[in-house]
Amino acid sequence: MHGPVSSGWLLVALCAATGAYCLLRMRSSVEEQRRAAGGEALMGFGMAAMAVPATAFTPPSWAWPAYAVVFGAAGLHALWTARAGARHLHHLVGAGAMVYMAVAMAASPGHGHGGSGMPLLTGILLLYFTGYVLVTGVRLVPGPAGHAVAAAGGPGGWGDRPELARACRLSMGMAMVAMLLTM
Repeated sequence: MHGPVSSGWLLVALCAATGAYCLLRMRSSVEEQRRAAGGEALMGFGMAAMAVPATAFTPPSWAWPAYAVVFGAAGLHALWTARAGARHLHHLVGAGAMVYMAVAMAASPGHGHGGSGMPLLTGILLLYFTGYVLVTGVRLVPGPAGHAVAAAGGPGGWGDRPELARACRLSMGMAMVAMLLTM
C-alpha cells in the first residue's frame, strides 16, 4: 500500500499478530468459531502481506492478480456460508475489499489513484469499515462483572474467548480503514 513506511510496518505487525491469534482460535472446540477463525487468519495474513511498504519489498507483477484470485475465492466461500446466516456477509465485504485493493494496486503500482479524487467504491468501503469499527468497539465496552464469562459458557481456552475474537476483528477493521485511506 502507498503510505509512510512506519505506518506500513505497524500495519504489518498488527495484521500478522491478528492472523497468528486467529490460527490459535482455530483450536476452539466450537466448529463455527474454528471456521470463522480460519477466514480471519487468511484475512490477517493477507492484509499483513499487502501492507509491507513498497520501499522494503516490491512484489512481482503476478502478486496482485494472485491476491485477487485468493481473496476472490475467499469471497465466494463467504457467499456460500452466508446462506447459514447474515453474520458471514462481513467476511464477504472484507474479501471484496481485498480484491478491490489488489486490482487497484495491479492497475497502478506506485501511483495510487493519480489524484483523481477518491473513487466511489473506496468511499463506500471506508464508510462500511468505519461503521464496523465503531460498532465493534462499542461491543468491547465491559458490561456487568462476569458477563463475558457467562456469555462464553464459562472460562475457556484462548480459542473460546469472544472478547479477544472481537478485539481481533476490531484491529483488522481498523487496519482495513488505514489501508483504504492510503489508496
